[in-house]
Amino acid sequence: MRVLSLDTALAACSVAVLDTAADAVLARVSLPMDRGHAEAIMPMIDQALGGSAGLQAVDRIVVTTGPGSFTGIRVGLAAARGLALATGKPLVGVTTLIALVAPILASGDGRAVAAAVDARHGRVFFQIFGPSGLGLVPARVLLAKDAARMAGDGPVRLVGSGAQLVADASETRHEIMPGGLAPDPVWLARLGAASPVPERLPRPVYLRPPDVTKPTNPSQIARV
Repeated sequence: MRVLSLDTALAACSVAVLDTAADAVLARVSLPMDRGHAEAIMPMIDQALGGSAGLQAVDRIVVTTGPGSFTGIRVGLAAARGLALATGKPLVGVTTLIALVAPILASGDGRAVAAAVDARHGRVFFQIFGPSGLGLVPARVLLAKDAARMAGDGPVRLVGSGAQLVADASETRHEIMPGGLAPDPVWLARLGAASPVPERLPRPVYLRPPDVTKPTNPSQIARV
């Protein structure tokens, strides 16, 4: 199976093409960025695939669904949905949290791994995964101190941009894993290849309302 993966949910814009039969990475393009995903994603897809002919050879498309940046999540989902609709290829969504922990769980040492992504204002998107990759608790947004409490007394491995926040709020010395600011697109492709194709198109996973909301009182709208 040839899989195209896209990630724009966190602090990077990434694309990969994976041949699962040979476990061969055919292309991998990743650039760190906090903004500008919308302008970067389509040229990166074209670069990874080598044009429209490469897209026709793809068997499945995989995209991160969040949690993460509201804008980034929407950019990735829009690009992936557009490609899937244009080509008729199946589309699979994968959360950023499982994508972050997957490479660490693959080490197979039998320990749990927690993904913690900085959600600002002292909060993190948080989920703990067992050695099999099963989520031990639902993904949620928590204050760092509450995430530390959920991690418990036994040391766990922490990954993600919010890992240090959780570690600092905990009395237990958890192990912070290197990297983890954004999912590895190759691992994202592997996860998507192993997942069943859903009946519906993937939906965004926000976990929290946006920081900026539209004013409901006309008097709150500034006059220019």
